[in-house]
Amino acid sequence: MNSQPPKYLQGNVDAWQEKAAGYVAHAEAAWASEHPFWGIWRIPESSAGLLPPDMSGMAAIELGCGTAYVSAWMCRRGANVVAIDPTPGQLATARRMQKAHRLDFGIERGFAESLPYPDGSFDFAISEYGAALWADPFRWVPEAARILKCGGQLVFLTNSPLAVMCEQDFESDGPMGPELLRPYFGMYKMNWPDCPGETEFHLTHGDWIALLRANGFSIERLVEIEPPPEATTDFAWADPEWATQWPTEEVWIVKKRQQR
Repeated sequence: MNSQPPKYLQGNVDAWQEKAAGYVAHAEAAWASEHPFWGIWRIPESSAGLLPPDMSGMAAIELGCGTAYVSAWMCRRGANVVAIDPTPGQLATARRMQKAHRLDFGIERGFAESLPYPDGSFDFAISEYGAALWADPFRWVPEAARILKCGGQLVFLTNSPLAVMCEQDFESDGPMGPELLRPYFGMYKMNWPDCPGETEFHLTHGDWIALLRANGFSIERLVEIEPPPEATTDFAWADPEWATQWPTEEVWIVKKRQQR
């Protein structure tokens, strides 16, 4: 475990401090919903199936929780939850929502690349964007493997590599189109021109598979999200028509293999 904060972390924290107020309304809606929904298209849990229906007694962690609404959904399903994120503004919203909804679970400041929990502490780990997008996968995936029990499940949602290849450099240039704007091979660390100081991480499918298997995970499902034709989103970079032809988002569902 490398306990030193990565160099890119402060830039991401600063960026999300500025964005935090803009995510309060989404947090209020998500915390109030009895029915989970996922990603930029708000895909219902009833069709996505990312959470165990009954999480009674499960130890669960949300990696890069933001406003922690996913943790609220898991808590309502009976899980013993810890939500962790490095951004004070996001955590302040999470704690306000927690108090308003009277849900009892841990909300802690920290970063997924170095988790302050013993080996084998959790049955289930999840990241909807969060660590899956803004943390170095070569640091956070080994940490997720370390803190999960054998047989524990990791679920993470992030952008599809195809979407990353087709997004415009600047949101003001409009949404993604059918043209490939950047290479697939060598995909890893990305700094968008209109998001100074902010760092994202993207891997090819082959690199995700190699990394997950190297850290003791077996791959159960890869869900390439296809929104319904009537779907809308608040994100200017995403185009609903494009998304009905190619995946903007994907979900990896993996399990830590039993030791032999």
